[in-house]
Amino acid sequence: MGRLFGTDGVRGLANRDVTVELALDLGSAAADVLGRRTDTVGHRPKAVVGRDPRASGEFLSAAVSAGLAGSGVDVVDLGVVPTPALAYLVSAMQADLGVMVSASHNPMPDNGIKFFARGGRKLDDGVEDEIEALLGTSRVRPTGADVGRMRTDAGLATREYVDHVTASIGTTLDHRPLDGLRIAVDAANGAASQVGPEALREAGADVVVINASPDGRNINEKAGSTHPEQLQAVVVAAEADFGVAFDGDADRCLAVDHGGVLVDGDQILGILAKSLREDGHLPHDTLVVTVMSNLGLLLAMRDAGITTRQTAVGDRYVLEDMRAGGFGLGGEQSGHIILAEHATTGDGVLTALHLAARVKASGKRLADLAGEIPRLPQTLINVKDVDKTRASTDERVVEAVAASEAVLGETGRVLLRPSGTEPVVRVMVEAASQAQADGVAERLAAVVREQLAL
Repeated sequence: MGRLFGTDGVRGLANRDVTVELALDLGSAAADVLGRRTDTVGHRPKAVVGRDPRASGEFLSAAVSAGLAGSGVDVVDLGVVPTPALAYLVSAMQADLGVMVSASHNPMPDNGIKFFARGGRKLDDGVEDEIEALLGTSRVRPTGADVGRMRTDAGLATREYVDHVTASIGTTLDHRPLDGLRIAVDAANGAASQVGPEALREAGADVVVINASPDGRNINEKAGSTHPEQLQAVVVAAEADFGVAFDGDADRCLAVDHGGVLVDGDQILGILAKSLREDGHLPHDTLVVTVMSNLGLLLAMRDAGITTRQTAVGDRYVLEDMRAGGFGLGGEQSGHIILAEHATTGDGVLTALHLAARVKASGKRLADLAGEIPRLPQTLINVKDVDKTRASTDERVVEAVAASEAVLGETGRVLLRPSGTEPVVRVMVEAASQAQADGVAERLAAVVREQLAL
Protein backbone atom coordinates (compact mmCIF):
# COMPACT_ATOMS: atom_id res chain seq x y z
CA MET A 1 0.00 0.00 0.00
CA GLY A 2 1.37 3.42 -0.96
CA ARG A 3 1.65 6.53 1.14
CA LEU A 4 -1.76 8.03 1.98
CA PHE A 5 -0.61 11.66 1.84
CA GLY A 6 0.18 13.04 -1.60
CA THR A 7 1.81 16.32 -2.56
CA ASP A 8 -1.16 18.27 -1.16
CA GLY A 9 -2.83 16.26 1.58
CA VAL A 10 -5.13 13.26 1.15
CA ARG A 11 -7.19 13.31 -2.02
CA GLY A 12 -9.45 10.98 -4.02
CA LEU A 13 -13.01 10.16 -4.97
CA ALA A 14 -15.29 11.33 -2.16
CA ASN A 15 -17.20 8.59 -0.32
CA ARG A 16 -15.04 5.87 -1.89
CA ASP A 17 -11.40 6.89 -1.39
CA VAL A 18 -12.02 9.79 1.00
CA THR A 19 -14.70 8.47 3.35
CA VAL A 20 -16.40 9.58 6.54
CA GLU A 21 -14.46 6.93 8.42
CA LEU A 22 -11.13 8.15 7.04
CA ALA A 23 -11.99 11.79 7.78
CA LEU A 24 -12.94 10.90 11.37
CA ASP A 25 -9.73 8.92 11.87
CA LEU A 26 -7.58 11.63 10.27
CA GLY A 27 -9.11 14.26 12.55
CA SER A 28 -8.42 12.14 15.61
CA ALA A 29 -4.85 11.33 14.56
CA ALA A 30 -4.10 14.95 13.64
CA ALA A 31 -5.36 16.04 17.05
CA ASP A 32 -2.84 13.75 18.73
CA VAL A 33 0.06 14.90 16.56
CA LEU A 34 -0.65 18.59 15.93
CA GLY A 35 -2.51 19.35 19.16
CA ARG A 36 0.45 18.50 21.36
CA ARG A 37 2.11 21.40 23.16
CA THR A 38 4.92 21.29 25.66
CA ASP A 39 5.18 25.04 26.23
CA THR A 40 1.84 25.52 28.01
CA VAL A 41 0.64 23.45 30.96
CA GLY A 42 -3.01 22.44 30.69
CA HIS A 43 -3.32 23.89 27.18
CA ARG A 44 -6.56 23.02 25.40
CA PRO A 45 -5.88 22.67 21.65
CA LYS A 46 -7.91 24.63 19.09
CA ALA A 47 -8.48 23.86 15.41
CA VAL A 48 -10.11 25.80 12.60
CA VAL A 49 -11.87 23.80 9.88
CA GLY A 50 -12.98 25.02 6.45
CA ARG A 51 -14.19 23.57 3.17
CA ASP A 52 -14.89 24.44 -0.43
CA PRO A 53 -18.51 24.34 -1.69
CA ARG A 54 -18.60 20.79 -3.09
CA ALA A 55 -21.43 18.71 -1.63
CA SER A 56 -19.24 16.02 -0.08
CA GLY A 57 -17.42 18.67 1.93
CA GLU A 58 -20.47 19.01 4.15
CA PHE A 59 -20.25 15.50 5.62
CA LEU A 60 -16.45 15.23 5.41
CA SER A 61 -15.85 18.45 7.34
CA ALA A 62 -18.40 17.30 9.94
CA ALA A 63 -16.54 13.99 10.27
CA VAL A 64 -13.07 15.50 10.60
CA SER A 65 -14.43 18.00 13.13
CA ALA A 66 -15.95 15.14 15.13
CA GLY A 67 -12.58 13.35 15.12
CA LEU A 68 -10.88 16.47 16.44
CA ALA A 69 -13.47 17.23 19.12
CA GLY A 70 -13.57 13.60 20.21
CA SER A 71 -9.84 13.88 20.88
CA GLY A 72 -10.19 16.96 23.07
CA VAL A 73 -9.70 19.72 20.48
CA ASP A 74 -12.00 22.76 20.39
CA VAL A 75 -13.17 23.28 16.80
CA VAL A 76 -14.10 26.50 15.03
CA ASP A 77 -16.05 25.73 11.85
CA LEU A 78 -15.41 28.47 9.26
CA GLY A 79 -17.76 26.97 6.67
CA VAL A 80 -16.96 27.67 3.01
CA VAL A 81 -13.64 29.51 2.85
CA PRO A 82 -10.65 29.62 0.48
CA THR A 83 -7.69 27.46 1.45
CA PRO A 84 -5.37 30.49 1.85
CA ALA A 85 -7.96 32.15 4.09
CA LEU A 86 -8.02 29.04 6.27
CA ALA A 87 -4.21 29.07 6.44
CA TYR A 88 -4.18 32.77 7.39
CA LEU A 89 -6.86 32.30 10.05
CA VAL A 90 -4.97 29.44 11.71
CA SER A 91 -2.37 32.07 12.54
CA ALA A 92 -4.72 34.99 13.15
CA MET A 93 -6.94 32.97 15.50
CA GLN A 94 -3.89 31.45 17.25
CA ALA A 95 -5.09 27.94 16.51
CA ASP A 96 -2.92 24.86 16.94
CA LEU A 97 -3.94 23.40 13.61
CA GLY A 98 -6.18 23.89 10.63
CA VAL A 99 -8.01 21.47 8.35
CA MET A 100 -9.18 22.27 4.83
CA VAL A 101 -11.61 19.91 3.11
CA SER A 102 -11.09 20.50 -0.59
CA ALA A 103 -9.90 18.88 -3.80
CA SER A 104 -8.74 22.25 -5.14
CA HIS A 105 -8.91 22.26 -8.97
CA ASN A 106 -10.16 18.65 -9.22
CA PRO A 107 -13.67 17.88 -10.52
CA MET A 108 -16.63 17.87 -8.13
CA PRO A 109 -16.77 14.11 -7.34
CA ASP A 110 -13.30 14.29 -5.76
CA ASN A 111 -12.47 15.71 -2.37
CA GLY A 112 -9.49 15.95 -0.08
CA ILE A 113 -8.26 16.76 3.40
CA LYS A 114 -5.19 18.90 4.02
CA PHE A 115 -3.72 20.01 7.31
CA PHE A 116 -1.96 23.14 8.49
CA ALA A 117 0.23 23.41 11.57
CA ARG A 118 0.52 26.40 13.93
CA GLY A 119 1.13 29.58 12.03
CA GLY A 120 -0.81 28.29 9.01
CA ARG A 121 2.06 26.26 7.55
CA LYS A 122 1.74 23.08 5.51
CA LEU A 123 3.08 19.91 7.08
CA ASP A 124 6.47 18.34 6.48
CA ASP A 125 6.53 14.76 5.23
CA GLY A 126 7.62 13.52 8.64
CA VAL A 127 4.63 15.04 10.41
CA GLU A 128 2.25 13.59 7.82
CA ASP A 129 3.87 10.20 8.37
CA GLU A 130 3.24 10.53 12.12
CA ILE A 131 -0.45 11.18 11.47
CA GLU A 132 -0.69 8.31 9.01
CA ALA A 133 0.98 5.91 11.46
CA LEU A 134 -1.78 6.55 14.02
CA LEU A 135 -4.65 5.70 11.68
CA GLY A 136 -6.58 2.65 12.81
CA THR A 137 -4.85 2.46 16.19
CA SER A 138 -6.59 2.42 19.56
CA ARG A 139 -5.94 5.47 21.72
CA VAL A 140 -7.30 6.82 25.01
CA ARG A 141 -10.02 9.41 24.48
CA PRO A 142 -11.01 12.26 26.81
CA THR A 143 -14.34 12.18 28.63
CA GLY A 144 -16.55 14.61 30.51
CA ALA A 145 -15.47 18.22 30.42
CA ASP A 146 -12.28 17.30 28.56
CA VAL A 147 -13.97 16.62 25.21
CA GLY A 148 -13.66 19.29 22.55
CA ARG A 149 -16.37 21.85 21.86
CA MET A 150 -17.56 22.97 18.41
CA ARG A 151 -18.75 26.38 17.24
CA THR A 152 -19.33 28.17 13.95
CA ASP A 153 -17.64 31.45 13.02
CA ALA A 154 -17.98 32.04 9.28
CA GLY A 155 -18.71 35.70 8.56
CA LEU A 156 -16.37 37.30 11.07
CA ALA A 157 -13.43 35.15 10.05
CA THR A 158 -14.01 35.80 6.34
CA ARG A 159 -14.16 39.52 7.01
CA GLU A 160 -10.79 39.36 8.75
CA TYR A 161 -9.23 37.62 5.74
CA VAL A 162 -10.58 40.19 3.25
CA ASP A 163 -9.24 43.01 5.41
CA HIS A 164 -5.85 41.29 5.50
CA VAL A 165 -5.42 40.80 1.75
CA THR A 166 -6.73 44.24 0.77
CA ALA A 167 -4.47 45.94 3.34
CA SER A 168 -1.49 44.19 1.73
CA ILE A 169 -1.75 46.55 -1.28
CA GLY A 170 -2.40 49.63 0.87
CA THR A 171 -6.19 49.72 0.79
CA THR A 172 -7.71 52.05 3.40
CA LEU A 173 -10.96 53.96 3.75
CA ASP A 174 -9.26 56.91 2.05
CA HIS A 175 -7.14 55.03 -0.48
CA ARG A 176 -8.44 52.56 -3.06
CA PRO A 177 -5.42 51.58 -5.14
CA LEU A 178 -7.37 49.84 -7.90
CA ASP A 179 -9.65 52.78 -8.74
CA GLY A 180 -10.19 53.00 -12.49
CA LEU A 181 -9.52 49.33 -13.29
CA ARG A 182 -12.21 47.06 -14.69
CA ILE A 183 -11.47 43.44 -13.80
CA ALA A 184 -13.38 40.32 -14.79
CA VAL A 185 -13.36 37.51 -12.22
CA ASP A 186 -14.05 33.81 -12.79
CA ALA A 187 -14.60 32.33 -9.32
CA ALA A 188 -14.93 28.71 -10.57
CA ASN A 189 -18.14 28.39 -8.53
CA GLY A 190 -15.73 27.78 -5.69
CA ALA A 191 -14.67 28.99 -2.29
CA ALA A 192 -13.77 32.53 -3.42
CA SER A 193 -17.12 33.21 -5.10
CA GLN A 194 -17.86 35.88 -2.51
CA VAL A 195 -14.54 36.97 -1.06
CA GLY A 196 -12.65 37.25 -4.38
CA PRO A 197 -14.89 39.85 -6.01
CA GLU A 198 -15.44 41.53 -2.63
CA ALA A 199 -11.71 42.05 -2.05
CA LEU A 200 -11.16 43.53 -5.52
CA ARG A 201 -14.15 45.87 -5.13
CA GLU A 202 -12.97 47.08 -1.73
CA ALA A 203 -9.63 47.92 -3.32
CA GLY A 204 -11.48 50.11 -5.82
CA ALA A 205 -11.91 47.93 -8.92
CA ASP A 206 -15.03 47.75 -11.06
CA VAL A 207 -15.62 43.99 -11.05
CA VAL A 208 -17.44 41.81 -13.60
CA VAL A 209 -18.13 38.39 -12.08
CA ILE A 210 -18.84 35.00 -13.63
CA ASN A 211 -19.17 31.52 -12.15
CA ALA A 212 -19.82 32.72 -8.61
CA SER A 213 -22.98 30.75 -7.82
CA PRO A 214 -21.82 27.51 -6.18
CA ASP A 215 -24.50 24.87 -5.68
CA GLY A 216 -22.34 22.01 -4.40
CA ARG A 217 -22.14 20.37 -7.80
CA ASN A 218 -20.77 22.95 -10.24
CA ILE A 219 -17.35 23.69 -8.71
CA ASN A 220 -14.62 23.87 -11.43
CA GLU A 221 -17.16 22.76 -14.05
CA LYS A 222 -15.95 24.36 -17.32
CA ALA A 223 -14.89 27.31 -15.18
CA GLY A 224 -11.98 28.84 -13.32
CA SER A 225 -8.25 28.48 -13.83
CA THR A 226 -8.50 25.02 -15.42
CA HIS A 227 -11.06 26.22 -17.99
CA PRO A 228 -10.33 29.91 -18.75
CA GLU A 229 -12.11 29.98 -22.12
CA GLN A 230 -15.27 31.61 -20.76
CA LEU A 231 -13.27 34.28 -18.95
CA GLN A 232 -11.28 35.01 -22.10
CA ALA A 233 -14.51 35.76 -23.97
CA VAL A 234 -16.00 37.81 -21.12
CA VAL A 235 -12.90 40.03 -20.75
CA VAL A 236 -13.15 41.04 -24.40
CA ALA A 237 -16.95 41.44 -24.39
CA ALA A 238 -16.96 43.51 -21.18
CA GLU A 239 -14.00 45.62 -22.35
CA ALA A 240 -12.25 44.81 -19.08
CA ASP A 241 -8.65 45.81 -18.46
CA PHE A 242 -7.95 42.16 -17.70
CA GLY A 243 -9.42 39.14 -15.94
CA VAL A 244 -8.42 36.70 -13.20
CA ALA A 245 -9.46 33.08 -12.75
CA PHE A 246 -9.36 31.18 -9.45
CA ASP A 247 -9.67 27.44 -8.90
CA GLY A 248 -12.11 25.72 -6.55
CA ASP A 249 -10.32 26.56 -3.31
CA ALA A 250 -8.71 29.78 -4.62
CA ASP A 251 -5.09 28.88 -3.98
CA ARG A 252 -4.42 29.46 -7.69
CA CYS A 253 -4.78 32.48 -9.95
CA LEU A 254 -4.31 32.80 -13.69
CA ALA A 255 -4.99 35.94 -15.69
CA VAL A 256 -6.30 37.02 -19.08
CA ASP A 257 -5.19 40.25 -20.79
CA HIS A 258 -7.53 42.77 -22.44
CA GLY A 259 -7.36 40.87 -25.74
CA GLY A 260 -8.36 37.55 -24.19
CA VAL A 261 -4.84 36.08 -24.16
CA LEU A 262 -4.00 33.82 -21.21
CA VAL A 263 -1.29 34.99 -18.79
CA ASP A 264 -0.01 31.95 -16.90
CA GLY A 265 1.57 31.55 -13.49
CA ASP A 266 5.12 31.88 -14.82
CA GLN A 267 4.33 35.26 -16.35
CA ILE A 268 2.54 36.43 -13.21
CA LEU A 269 5.56 35.39 -11.15
CA GLY A 270 7.86 37.29 -13.49
CA ILE A 271 5.73 40.43 -13.35
CA LEU A 272 5.57 40.37 -9.54
CA ALA A 273 9.27 39.54 -9.18
CA LYS A 274 10.31 42.52 -11.29
CA SER A 275 7.91 44.78 -9.41
CA LEU A 276 9.14 43.66 -5.99
CA ARG A 277 12.79 44.01 -7.02
CA GLU A 278 12.23 47.53 -8.34
CA ASP A 279 10.67 48.45 -4.99
CA GLY A 280 13.48 46.77 -3.03
CA HIS A 281 11.12 44.16 -1.59
CA LEU A 282 12.39 40.95 -3.24
CA PRO A 283 14.53 39.19 -0.61
CA HIS A 284 17.93 38.18 -1.96
CA ASP A 285 16.72 39.22 -5.44
CA THR A 286 15.54 35.62 -5.82
CA LEU A 287 12.47 33.89 -7.24
CA VAL A 288 11.69 30.25 -6.39
CA VAL A 289 9.98 28.16 -9.10
CA THR A 290 9.70 24.48 -10.06
CA VAL A 291 11.52 22.51 -12.73
CA MET A 292 8.40 22.83 -14.90
CA SER A 293 8.60 26.62 -15.16
CA ASN A 294 9.12 27.84 -18.70
CA LEU A 295 12.65 28.64 -19.80
CA GLY A 296 11.37 32.01 -21.00
CA LEU A 297 10.77 33.00 -17.36
CA LEU A 298 14.27 31.91 -16.35
CA LEU A 299 15.86 33.90 -19.17
CA ALA A 300 13.75 36.99 -18.42
CA MET A 301 14.68 36.85 -14.76
CA ARG A 302 18.37 36.52 -15.63
CA ASP A 303 18.13 39.62 -17.79
CA ALA A 304 16.40 41.47 -14.95
CA GLY A 305 19.13 40.59 -12.46
CA ILE A 306 16.95 38.14 -10.56
CA THR A 307 18.20 34.71 -9.48
CA THR A 308 15.86 31.75 -9.97
CA ARG A 309 15.90 28.63 -7.85
CA GLN A 310 14.11 25.49 -9.08
CA THR A 311 12.48 22.81 -6.93
CA ALA A 312 10.52 19.61 -7.51
CA VAL A 313 6.96 20.04 -8.77
CA GLY A 314 4.51 20.97 -6.02
CA ASP A 315 3.94 24.19 -4.11
CA ARG A 316 4.96 22.49 -0.86
CA TYR A 317 8.50 22.09 -2.24
CA VAL A 318 8.55 25.71 -3.33
CA LEU A 319 7.46 26.68 0.18
CA GLU A 320 10.14 24.54 1.80
CA ASP A 321 12.86 26.20 -0.29
CA MET A 322 11.47 29.66 0.39
CA ARG A 323 11.47 29.08 4.12
CA ALA A 324 14.96 27.59 4.14
CA GLY A 325 16.47 30.49 2.20
CA GLY A 326 14.32 33.35 3.47
CA PHE A 327 12.94 34.06 0.00
CA GLY A 328 9.80 36.14 -0.51
CA LEU A 329 8.26 35.04 -3.80
CA GLY A 330 7.74 31.66 -5.41
CA GLY A 331 5.24 29.54 -7.24
CA GLU A 332 4.23 27.40 -10.16
CA GLN A 333 3.15 27.76 -13.76
CA SER A 334 -0.31 26.53 -12.71
CA GLY A 335 -0.93 29.75 -10.78
CA HIS A 336 0.12 28.81 -7.24
CA ILE A 337 1.78 32.08 -6.25
CA ILE A 338 3.25 32.47 -2.76
CA LEU A 339 3.87 35.99 -1.43
CA ALA A 340 5.63 35.11 1.81
CA GLU A 341 5.27 38.55 3.39
CA HIS A 342 1.50 38.15 3.41
CA ALA A 343 0.71 34.42 3.15
CA THR A 344 1.98 30.98 4.10
CA THR A 345 0.60 29.25 1.01
CA GLY A 346 -0.54 29.96 -2.54
CA ASP A 347 -3.28 32.60 -2.50
CA GLY A 348 -5.30 33.38 -5.62
CA VAL A 349 -7.11 36.43 -4.24
CA LEU A 350 -3.90 37.94 -2.87
CA THR A 351 -2.18 37.31 -6.20
CA ALA A 352 -5.01 38.98 -8.11
CA LEU A 353 -4.78 42.06 -5.90
CA HIS A 354 -1.00 42.39 -6.27
CA LEU A 355 -1.12 41.81 -10.01
CA ALA A 356 -3.82 44.46 -10.35
CA ALA A 357 -1.83 46.87 -8.19
CA ARG A 358 1.18 46.38 -10.47
CA VAL A 359 -0.91 47.04 -13.58
CA LYS A 360 -2.34 50.22 -12.06
CA ALA A 361 0.97 51.53 -10.70
CA SER A 362 2.89 50.84 -13.90
CA GLY A 363 0.37 52.53 -16.17
CA LYS A 364 0.84 49.64 -18.61
CA ARG A 365 -1.56 47.05 -19.92
CA LEU A 366 -1.23 43.54 -18.54
CA ALA A 367 -0.39 42.39 -22.07
CA ASP A 368 2.67 44.65 -22.10
CA LEU A 369 3.86 43.46 -18.70
CA ALA A 370 3.35 39.82 -19.67
CA GLY A 371 5.19 40.43 -22.94
CA GLU A 372 8.33 41.06 -20.89
CA ILE A 373 8.14 37.41 -19.74
CA PRO A 374 8.05 35.44 -23.02
CA ARG A 375 6.92 31.83 -23.10
CA LEU A 376 9.12 29.56 -25.17
CA PRO A 377 7.25 26.87 -27.15
CA GLN A 378 6.85 23.79 -24.97
CA THR A 379 5.92 20.19 -25.76
CA LEU A 380 4.98 17.62 -23.13
CA ILE A 381 4.60 13.92 -23.97
CA ASN A 382 3.51 11.35 -21.37
CA VAL A 383 5.18 8.04 -22.19
CA LYS A 384 3.05 5.33 -20.55
CA ASP A 385 3.73 1.77 -19.39
CA VAL A 386 7.46 2.25 -18.82
CA ASP A 387 9.87 1.58 -15.97
CA LYS A 388 10.07 5.12 -14.64
CA THR A 389 12.75 4.15 -12.08
CA ARG A 390 15.35 3.82 -14.88
CA ALA A 391 14.65 7.17 -16.54
CA SER A 392 17.79 8.75 -15.13
CA THR A 393 20.08 5.71 -15.36
CA ASP A 394 19.40 3.92 -18.66
CA GLU A 395 22.49 4.54 -20.79
CA ARG A 396 20.71 5.08 -24.10
CA VAL A 397 18.11 7.40 -22.55
CA VAL A 398 20.84 9.45 -20.87
CA GLU A 399 22.71 9.70 -24.19
CA ALA A 400 19.50 10.77 -26.01
CA VAL A 401 18.87 13.50 -23.44
CA ALA A 402 22.45 14.79 -23.79
CA ALA A 403 22.15 14.81 -27.60
CA SER A 404 18.85 16.70 -27.41
CA GLU A 405 20.35 19.30 -25.08
CA ALA A 406 23.27 19.77 -27.45
CA VAL A 407 20.88 20.44 -30.36
CA LEU A 408 18.86 22.96 -28.35
CA GLY A 409 21.79 24.82 -26.79
CA GLU A 410 20.93 27.79 -24.57
CA THR A 411 17.65 28.41 -26.40
CA GLY A 412 16.00 25.21 -25.20
CA ARG A 413 15.66 22.71 -22.40
CA VAL A 414 14.89 19.02 -21.81
CA LEU A 415 13.26 17.54 -18.73
CA LEU A 416 12.41 13.89 -18.01
CA ARG A 417 10.11 13.60 -15.00
CA PRO A 418 8.79 10.27 -13.67
CA SER A 419 5.17 10.35 -12.52
CA GLY A 420 4.69 10.06 -8.80
CA THR A 421 1.78 7.60 -9.06
CA GLU A 422 1.81 5.91 -12.51
CA PRO A 423 4.26 3.98 -14.73
CA VAL A 424 4.74 7.12 -16.79
CA VAL A 425 7.72 9.27 -17.76
CA ARG A 426 6.89 12.84 -18.76
CA VAL A 427 9.11 14.15 -21.55
CA MET A 428 9.13 17.94 -21.67
CA VAL A 429 11.03 19.95 -24.28
CA GLU A 430 11.27 23.71 -24.74
CA ALA A 431 12.78 25.24 -27.87
CA ALA A 432 12.98 28.39 -29.95
CA SER A 433 10.16 27.15 -32.20
CA GLN A 434 7.19 24.86 -31.70
CA ALA A 435 8.32 22.66 -34.59
CA GLN A 436 11.71 22.12 -32.99
CA ALA A 437 10.15 21.40 -29.57
CA ASP A 438 7.75 18.88 -31.12
CA GLY A 439 10.49 17.14 -33.11
CA VAL A 440 12.96 16.81 -30.23
CA ALA A 441 10.24 15.66 -27.82
CA GLU A 442 8.91 13.01 -30.21
CA ARG A 443 12.39 11.58 -30.87
CA LEU A 444 13.25 11.51 -27.18
CA ALA A 445 9.88 9.97 -26.25
CA ALA A 446 10.48 7.20 -28.78
CA VAL A 447 13.79 6.32 -27.09
CA VAL A 448 12.15 6.31 -23.66
CA ARG A 449 9.31 4.11 -24.93
CA GLU A 450 11.69 1.59 -26.47
CA GLN A 451 14.31 1.45 -23.72
CA LEU A 452 12.05 1.54 -20.66
CA ALA A 453 9.11 -0.54 -21.90
CA LEU A 454 7.65 -2.83 -19.23
